Amino acid sequence: MLSRAAFRVTANPVFIARRGFQSTRAQLSSPYHYPEGPRSNLPFNPLTKWFAVRYWAFCATGFFLPFGLAVWQTKKNKP
Repeated sequence: MLSRAAFRVTANPVFIARRGFQSTRAQLSSPYHYPEGPRSNLPFNPLTKWFAVRYWAFCATGFFLPFGLAVWQTKKNKP
């Protein structure tokens, strides 16, 4: 069976090389297609002036908040 498949590939290489990879352009007027390209799928705008400050503040808050809460829980007065 493998020899037959190899024979078919070598017998007609032009037919095997032609593959019908085609795609159609998304219809932007359709409610199911959205614009494509860089930064079009982000829920925020990374090109604003203060984006880097807000980004690092968000990351620092998410990282240090659990540690700060743990320290506060251990330091608070116990009844």
